[in-house]
Amino acid sequence: MPKRFSTVRGREFGDGLRAAIAGTGMTSRAVAELLDWDEAKLSDLVNGKGGSTELELALLLGVCRTRHEERDHLLSLFSGTNIKGWWQDYGACAPIRPRTLAEHEKLARKLFSWQTMLLHGMLQVPGYMRAVITACANVPVDELEARVAARTLRQKVFGGGLKAVFFVPEAVLLNPVGGPEVMREQLLHLEKLAARPSIAIRIVPLTVGAHAGMSGSFDMLTFDKYETVVFLESENSSLIIESPESVKAYDAIVDGLEVVALDAEQSRELIKKLLT
Repeated sequence: MPKRFSTVRGREFGDGLRAAIAGTGMTSRAVAELLDWDEAKLSDLVNGKGGSTELELALLLGVCRTRHEERDHLLSLFSGTNIKGWWQDYGACAPIRPRTLAEHEKLARKLFSWQTMLLHGMLQVPGYMRAVITACANVPVDELEARVAARTLRQKVFGGGLKAVFFVPEAVLLNPVGGPEVMREQLLHLEKLAARPSIAIRIVPLTVGAHAGMSGSFDMLTFDKYETVVFLESENSSLIIESPESVKAYDAIVDGLEVVALDAEQSRELIKKLLT
């Protein structure tokens, strides 16, 4: 049965399919003619409007000579297109580059993040990254530098117009990840980031007691053209929440964190105090 796409799958699927077609060096019309399709049918498939079956997609990917890894990825995206929300199971550990999350960070207008145990990857300096990744129980040792490079690359979204609010527990800043020298470098980096107009670092003090964020970490991304989504990550899987009612629940958590967190200026002062 022909399928339509939910927000996250449709965005990633469309980009991947456009890249596959572009890789042929042919126009969309030429590719459609090879398949004996109307060009409109190909356009509908790329834009998530349905009208094609999984077999037809496989034929298209064959014509495009798509590499098997990308072929399998696009077919897996297509297989659940009618479902809002998406659980990704990675196996032993998370991939070096969290593709779906990274692509949506590039497209997002604003990021709201709450991480309960460590600094968000886009705030981390390389020394902090290495300490965190090395401590992971399931990450192969030979992937360390590749993972540091991938995490560093994700930080470039700050130059693309993304605005971000990072809620940070004070306890995370007191934990000497990587040792005192690395943590000092990390705090200096946070101080510089906090001075950027597009980045707000809001520290949740230890003294606030119980608060709305105690239920767990999450990233919430808002877009100009797409619905808001929430990403939850664990050791070897991630959950992407798209249902409006479920997303609304995380809006309420953000509101709760707004109440208990220090404002941006107070947070900068606390970071400076920790550096003395």
